[in-house]
Amino acid sequence: MSSIQTVGIIGSGTMGNGIAQACATSGIRVVLVDIAQAAVDKGLATVAGSLDRLIKKEKMTAAQKDAALALIQGSTNYEDLKGAQLVIEAATENEALKVKILQQLDGLLAPEVIVATNTSSISITKLAAAT
Repeated sequence: MSSIQTVGIIGSGTMGNGIAQACATSGIRVVLVDIAQAAVDKGLATVAGSLDRLIKKEKMTAAQKDAALALIQGSTNYEDLKGAQLVIEAATENEALKVKILQQLDGLLAPEVIVATNTSSISITKLAAAT
């Protein structure tokens, strides 16, 4: 694998949309996946609102906002993650849910895709053992 051109993010809540924003404003394509379209839409709206605040603070231009938002694809389908070189699981802090997601990814993604998880309290070793 050469470089990371597309990042997949599972979970469009606080952590997921923040990671999506950081990637997109750095010029990296993002596929933001959640279980419901309403959750995806809310995550995208949160990113747009955050970028609007950066425009008001003169830290970003409207053109930069538009460019960043154009790099984020919202989805409810894990299949859309297949083109990513890095997938970050950022779902709710629930061990059973994270294990289920990681197991689904294990059967879907190519072996060279980097899979990461965002957790503050769940053992990474336990999560890794699930795949």
